[in-house]
Amino acid sequence: MTENGRRVVVNTNVSIDGYYHGPGGPQDMGFVMPYAITDAARDHLTRLWEPATTALLGRTNAEGFLAYWPPVADQADADPRDRGYAAWLRDADKVVLSSTLTESPWERTRIFNEPAEDVVDRLKAEDGGDIVVFSSASVIKALLAADRVDRLSFMIFPEILGGGARMFEEGLPASKWRLATAVSGEHGAVALVYDRLRAAD
Repeated sequence: MTENGRRVVVNTNVSIDGYYHGPGGPQDMGFVMPYAITDAARDHLTRLWEPATTALLGRTNAEGFLAYWPPVADQADADPRDRGYAAWLRDADKVVLSSTLTESPWERTRIFNEPAEDVVDRLKAEDGGDIVVFSSASVIKALLAADRVDRLSFMIFPEILGGGARMFEEGLPASKWRLATAVSGEHGAVALVYDRLRAAD
């Protein structure tokens, strides 16, 4: 962490065999849905966004998240935790990494065509709460490779996909982590949060 205490927090969902989407490609996310609406998943997400003030997203996830979530904030029949997350995402400082967008179609959003680690270094020098990356695999992989992640958070869903794309690839630098929380959820899903151990810890 920096002197002002900003953490870089990354969060994703993976299968038992380590895939974040199935063999059908990036849209093959059906395995996530039965677990994403459980109390464990919603509470896990809430614990991540509450101390955060910045959402860091890749372009693809930004387009999906910001098209779907902000209107949920005003849906009376939505789960209160979903409304809370939607309102937070609408109002938070949003940073999108993109080589194709030249201006933002969303409010409170900055666009950067730079390496993820350089953008994070700049954000950590600013005042604010946690900087959280939700499910943007390309951003998470880049930050792990550059050793810029302070908190690693994910839910493991009790399914073996047998193929797809893996979050944790070969070639990551060696690192040590301390278990912060472990919560068992409905249907066998497990929410895990690890904090990076560095030389000063």
